[in-house]
Formats: sequence, structure tokens, C-alpha cells
Amino acid sequence: MTLQELQKDSSSILFKCISGSQAYGLALPHSDTDIKGVFVLPKEEFYGLTYTDQINNATNDEMYYEIWKFVDLLLKNNPNILELLNTPADCILYRHPSMDLIRPEFFLSRLCNQTFGQYAYAQIKKARGLNKKILNPLDKKRKTVLDFCYVVQGQGSVPASEWLSNMHYRQEECGLVSINHMRDIYALFGPSPTQPFRGICSSERSDEVSLSSVPEGLTPAATLYFNKDGYTVYCKEYKQYWEWVDQRNEARYENTVEHGKNYDAKNMMHVFRLLNMAEEIARFNMVNVRRPDREWLLRIRAGEFAYDDLLQQADEKMQMVDELFKHSDLPETPDGELCEELLVKIRSEFTS
Repeated sequence: MTLQELQKDSSSILFKCISGSQAYGLALPHSDTDIKGVFVLPKEEFYGLTYTDQINNATNDEMYYEIWKFVDLLLKNNPNILELLNTPADCILYRHPSMDLIRPEFFLSRLCNQTFGQYAYAQIKKARGLNKKILNPLDKKRKTVLDFCYVVQGQGSVPASEWLSNMHYRQEECGLVSINHMRDIYALFGPSPTQPFRGICSSERSDEVSLSSVPEGLTPAATLYFNKDGYTVYCKEYKQYWEWVDQRNEARYENTVEHGKNYDAKNMMHVFRLLNMAEEIARFNMVNVRRPDREWLLRIRAGEFAYDDLLQQADEKMQMVDELFKHSDLPETPDGELCEELLVKIRSEFTS
């Protein structure tokens, strides 16, 4: 089953709706329209060798879950799937009568405390990551091994490039030899008219220092330390930063720069949307997809609040939601046997 096949023959569709910001009531003029739904795999494919649990387009703004996966994720209290089941009526494009068997109250449980909290934490992590990238931009010119090398001088050290400049040496003319029992510390030899060395590093793209063969009795000019761990971390962050620059949503990034708070306001908005939904589940045993706190959430998205203040509020909200679930009358987990019966009934209608 492919998305094109499902679109051509919609008889397998159980449910189709508009989701995301449009369903939340949080859409802005430039917001995309996301389509999600549920389908039943045709009998021939279900009994065959290949099971398709999900189909979507390349950008994931149209996605359908096979009924088994849909119910399985409901049993796990997946927030996205609980939202899909509780889609506001004005966002539902099609609903098969069989969907009436899948009632929201069958699935809500104390697992929501964990799953909604995990999603909220993931959004906080994304916001923190963007905050770090904005506040600590990396130059396009990549640093080299030499930038992480230091030469012992007196009771301290100086960058190797500074030492080389002071000595009027070129790094390509110098040599390094490992020192026993001393990790990433090397004897550094200056240029020799009779003994060519391999340099401190072989090229700007090297990931390691270069070691040379040095005759016995030759006195080192200095001791060099290579901050290899620091270089490894830098290389990882450099790669992540410039991949983010290449792939980032420019409109969203410009909004972040414009409000000047240096965090992804959309991520932080979703943190509080998820936590407020979790609070409503614990208090009222229901999922409110269309947000009654729309105005406040949009103020977060507009960057009206300080980043640290939002993190503190989110932490306090998480603790409060945790207490609410401890005293909730919701079951620990959904009733798996009941859900299995519903799944069998629905599939039987389409495979008989």
C-alpha cells in the first residue's frame, strides 16, 4: 500500500482529518495544513508477506496509520495519536462509522503523565539546542588540529601557533614524539637541517597529530599537549551547526532572531501546550485538542517571555502535573483486551 494507491482508492480509509496547528487553533497565516488519518490494510496485503503500518508523503505533512498501529499507539498513550482520536469536529474530513467503536475514554491512563512529559521535554531540548546555536555561532572556516595544540611554557601554556610564530618555525617543519605514560602529550622538536620531520599535523583536515622518527639524543624544543577531546567535541558541534544552518526553516529562524529572546518560540509554545493538555487529562479525563489557552500560547510563540522564565515555569508545571496524576482516578494503563476486541471487530468488517 502506498499513499498514491490510498488516494486513488479511498475505500480503505477509516478516518481523515486536518491536524497540527489548524486543529489546535494556533495556526498563523503562513502555517501549513497537515493531513492525518487511519486506514485498514486490504485483506490480500494483510494476509500476505508485507505489512504496511504507516504511509506518508516525503514531507510528512500527509500521513496515515494502519488500524493496528493506530490502536497500538493509543495503548501506549502516544500524544500525537490521542490528539488524532480527539480531533475537533470542524477538522474532520471523513469518519467511517467503525471509528465510533474507538472511544477516547477507553485509552486515557496515567501513562499520559510520562508520554506527554517526554514530548514536552523533547521540545525543551530542541529549544535549548537552538538557544545554544544562536548564542554560540561557529565560523564557517573550520578549526584544525593545530588550533587545539598548546606548548608548555613556564608554569602555563601558550597556543602552539603562537609558540611557532615566536620561534619563527613552520608546523610542517617540526616533529612530535609520544611521551610514555602521558596521554596526548608529546615531545616537540624544531626544524632540523639533517632530519626531515612530518610536521605537527599533515593537513588542515587531519584528525590526529603526526608522529615523526627522531634520532636518539636529539633534544626536544618544547612539550606539546593536544586537546584531543576538545577537538572531537568541536568537530561534532561544527558538523551539527552547519547542517542546521543548511536545513533550518528560515522563516522560523528569522522569527526567533526578530523576537530577540534567542530560543525557538514555537518549540516552547508546544512545551506548554503539551503540559497543559496533560494537566487537563489528569483533572478532567479528557483531551482538549482545540486550545482554550490559545492567546497565551501565541504570546509564547511571539517571544514575549524570557527563556529562563519559561524553563522555570515548565519545570514547575511538570511537578504539578506529576502530583495530579498521582491522585488521578485514571487506570495505570489502558485495557488491552478491550482494545483488542475493538480492533478485531473493525478489521472483520473490512476483511469479511
